[in-house]
Amino acid sequence: MNNSQWNIFLQFRDEFKNLCNQWSQFSNELYPLQKESAKDTPYYNLETSIVYNKAYDEVQKTDKISFIVIGDNPGKEEQLSSNQKYLVGQSGRIAEGFFRRNPELSTDFRKNVLILNKTPVHTAKTVQLKYILKNGSKEIVELVNESQKKMAQLAFELHNGLYSNAEDGFPELWLVGYSELKKNGIFNGYRNELKKQYEGYSSWNKVFVYQHFSMNRFIVDLNEFRKNNNLPLKKCLEEIGGIHKNEIFSS
Repeated sequence: MNNSQWNIFLQFRDEFKNLCNQWSQFSNELYPLQKESAKDTPYYNLETSIVYNKAYDEVQKTDKISFIVIGDNPGKEEQLSSNQKYLVGQSGRIAEGFFRRNPELSTDFRKNVLILNKTPVHTAKTVQLKYILKNGSKEIVELVNESQKKMAQLAFELHNGLYSNAEDGFPELWLVGYSELKKNGIFNGYRNELKKQYEGYSSWNKVFVYQHFSMNRFIVDLNEFRKNNNLPLKKCLEEIGGIHKNEIFSS
């Protein structure tokens, strides 16, 4: 990163860290809701209710950021005290393997990718956020909704800042997992705020939407698309990412 990009990243990191510290005041109320929402999920140690991504503290100025990848929310492995990093579970391992097997993308998933979520509020499965929204207090509901809005704003500011100050190659923003971005979905508020933030900015051209890495859905979707064309991988990713983007943001 150049000096401008590095300062933009530091501003993003510090603001997000401060927000997570503020939101952690709700941990005592969140824990029982998170446990109850996961009652049909195999037992796991619930250790962190609001998960800051400690991988940001390992980023160096010399790192080139090629992608910003945005998942849903921190899962079982992400919230462990020993981790507290995003996409370190099965989905993350699939993503890491995808980039490793495709050297033409010139990307180390753990070095050249900044990973965000649509909210730092943990649940074992994304759909369990519905339980928290239904059964949480007014303050908890506001926390989940406000965190989505703030994460959309931060994602835009980070991406647009890195994009606007790029000297060689524009970073892309990937939204992975889009079913809950649709109307009446959990992350509909995130989608609306993100769309609002990008209005009038050319960095929107480098925003793409994909199936989630979980259960290989990203790779299955991509391979199915590639059956019908002979385009290079990078072009295929742009094409399918644009198709899903129009599906989600045109409504």
